[in-house]
Amino acid sequence: MTFDWSSIWAAWPDLMAGSWMTLKITAMGLLGGSVIGGLFGIVVTYVHVPVNRRNAAWVVAFVAVLGLALHFAGGALAAVPGSVLAAVLLAAAALLLWRFPQWIGRSVSIFAQIFILLIRGTPIVVQVMFIYFALPLLVNLRIDGFTAAIFTLMINSGAYIAEIVRAGLQSVPKGLHEAGLAMGLPFHKIMAFIVGPVALRRMIPTMGNQCIISLKDSSLFIVIGVAELTRQGQEIIATNFRAVEIWGTVAVIYLMMTGCIALVLKVVEHKTRIA
Repeated sequence: MTFDWSSIWAAWPDLMAGSWMTLKITAMGLLGGSVIGGLFGIVVTYVHVPVNRRNAAWVVAFVAVLGLALHFAGGALAAVPGSVLAAVLLAAAALLLWRFPQWIGRSVSIFAQIFILLIRGTPIVVQVMFIYFALPLLVNLRIDGFTAAIFTLMINSGAYIAEIVRAGLQSVPKGLHEAGLAMGLPFHKIMAFIVGPVALRRMIPTMGNQCIISLKDSSLFIVIGVAELTRQGQEIIATNFRAVEIWGTVAVIYLMMTGCIALVLKVVEHKTRIA
């Protein structure tokens, strides 16, 4: 078998289009995931909700009661528009939080922990299939493949980034936080100017690893037909049957993209290193 370079040059524009799509999905997914992970990581770290039998029993009881209520009221709720039902549920939740404001922090922390548990405990392929195929049936809203890919990568990376943020914040000596409190600084300033910069330096290696993992995970969105790099390679091979050349080129392109990410993060890590 001879290596056909011409098949690579002919497929190059399509491979570049797939690479650009991969980079867009990864960048937008990581941007949203960083916001979700940063917020949830801070909440889980500083709003302590101990995981014990009592709290677990309350959560199980709440889910059971909610499930039974939806089951027995399913016939009556079927005639209610989804927007009206959502508005009623949001109003009820807002009323409860207004009446019991001390529950806000704990509620968000519990939600964050459940979110992290669910996302980390399920494969990303199952997540994107649920969002693309099942979610439209539940909310009666069609989601295109590009949006489903970004949203899936956002929540998937957000769960892992939340744990990275939690680990980074917990690695910072408690004395720094206490020093900020002693100076009379509010919590957001302590995070922004004292604890945050120290934790961020320690999170750079693991954040870089998550960026590379998310970029490679974008290849799994081939299952919903998103025209990213792996999908483009598959379609090109279906027309020219040059698997060695095309898959080899796809692998090299992925290696170049992940190598650039690793190089940039090495430079950032070097620049932020404490001498």
